[in-house]
Amino acid sequence: MGFPMGYTDLFLPKLLVYLLTVLGFIRKSITTVLSQLGFGDFLESEMAYPDSGSSEQPRSVSAVLIRELLPVVKFSDLNEFEPPENCAVCLYEFNGDDEIRRLTNCRHIFHRNCLDRWMDHDHKTCPLCRSPK
Repeated sequence: MGFPMGYTDLFLPKLLVYLLTVLGFIRKSITTVLSQLGFGDFLESEMAYPDSGSSEQPRSVSAVLIRELLPVVKFSDLNEFEPPENCAVCLYEFNGDDEIRRLTNCRHIFHRNCLDRWMDHDHKTCPLCRSPK
């Protein structure tokens, strides 16, 4: 058994496959260039491709802006009545010398590194309650 003879000689399906391949390459090239220029926030999430760069660099402009707006303080310097005992991201307890960040809307606190990694994945919400930062 095989394909009928008429299906193997069609030129249109091959042309369509080549055209879709070229369009996919162009789309990936454009999104890569825009992501490298810092315009990755304007792309749809399904179009964003992972960067091959180091994990230390923020992936988006919004992550940099959020880092600038959220100051780093020591856990021992918090003036709260009952601060949380542990970080909701890594589940480790807070110590007096730990560097933390407090979100402005919901007032949840996290280790600085935990929240920075969260933002590097282009999340713009609180890891605990999902409210906007």
